[in-house]
Amino acid sequence: MSDKEPMWDSLPPGILTHAFLQLPIKSIITCTCVSKKWKSLIQNPSFISTHLHHSSSNSNNRLFLFRLCPNEGTMWDKREREVYTLYWDNNNNSNNEEEDFNEHTRFDSPFPAQSGSVILRVVGTCNGLVCLARDLLSYDNSYILWNPCVRKFTRTSRPIVSYSTYGGFEETTGFGFDSKTNDYKVVRVVRLLDREDEDGSSLKVEVYSLATDEWRMVTVGLPSRCVVRGREPLAFVNGALHWIAFRRTITNNLQSFVMVLDLGDEVIREIALPEFLNGFDGDQYWVRMSISVYRNSLALFHQQDFSSPCLNIWVMKEYADESSWTKLVTLSDGQCSREYVPRALGFRRSGEVIIEMHDGALISLHFESQKLKVLGITGYGYIFDHSINGNGYTFFDSYVESLVLLDEPNRAVTY
Repeated sequence: MSDKEPMWDSLPPGILTHAFLQLPIKSIITCTCVSKKWKSLIQNPSFISTHLHHSSSNSNNRLFLFRLCPNEGTMWDKREREVYTLYWDNNNNSNNEEEDFNEHTRFDSPFPAQSGSVILRVVGTCNGLVCLARDLLSYDNSYILWNPCVRKFTRTSRPIVSYSTYGGFEETTGFGFDSKTNDYKVVRVVRLLDREDEDGSSLKVEVYSLATDEWRMVTVGLPSRCVVRGREPLAFVNGALHWIAFRRTITNNLQSFVMVLDLGDEVIREIALPEFLNGFDGDQYWVRMSISVYRNSLALFHQQDFSSPCLNIWVMKEYADESSWTKLVTLSDGQCSREYVPRALGFRRSGEVIIEMHDGALISLHFESQKLKVLGITGYGYIFDHSINGNGYTFFDSYVESLVLLDEPNRAVTY
């Protein structure tokens, strides 16, 4: 050891790595200020990947990210910053309800709105990154990848499909990780409103790569003459993004199915939904369906308004096995009304489903016991624009703390 070399810099990298992995993420960030050697080791992509694997596999490190309602009446206040809160999911194999859903930490959004029209929508989370979209009240269609734990963010390049190039459109967006290329990808599924291709298709799918900062169109496996509803959430599981699509049959009925995009080979395929959900007449405006992650498979939230308001929850017990779709529960009389049907947000690791009630109260439902638990958390509740409420304000997803983007400079985000 050199006389001028501090003792902590003389420790072998293997010992330092093991020590850093035992620390909370805030302490790891603090360690980057101790010495250049420590900073270089922590910001190394190899250590960032090792830390992510360690954090993901730690059964005691289960968190949920909520984007929750600001103070009442300030939703559209341009000075209001959105609040993102991490909660512990402690109910697995535990009967201590007092420990359930304790707050871990919270983050103020670093992106304050400059006008009442700028509202960021949460697309999804993956490996500690939060994907945000600026598309609720405009055709701006810009996206931000943000790691709140390390306070780093990057803005994507402009997508291919825009109002200036294709006219009006509706879109739904997903976010996930391609383990084959170690790359994060944003996927836009766009339904054109003003034009069709020669085959009658009005659907476009494009993929953004963080590694290249470029968008490209996906055409392999894209079915013709199908549509998607705008801003419905996409589910990322088993290396692929999943969303609900519809096609018109020769008898003018709607056939619904799950469209799947593998982020590795970027080929689109289909998974059938329960036969019960097909064969409806008309536009089925009063029926809403969205897909969610259920353990290592899929769940379907089937929401019907007006004539027979109810919420049906289906799960695919074996991934990609279309015969394994099973209805778990139906919420109807007493929980639903003509004005509002409760909205399912997602699942806990125990399998309980998180539901948002009309007043914004969040509850969890245990399927086997049918027990409802009030979580003491309030979302946005009923929003006048149902399409915004579909994936605009209250957001819930599993979350893992990571150092992803720590080795990258922030890319300016201006509005």
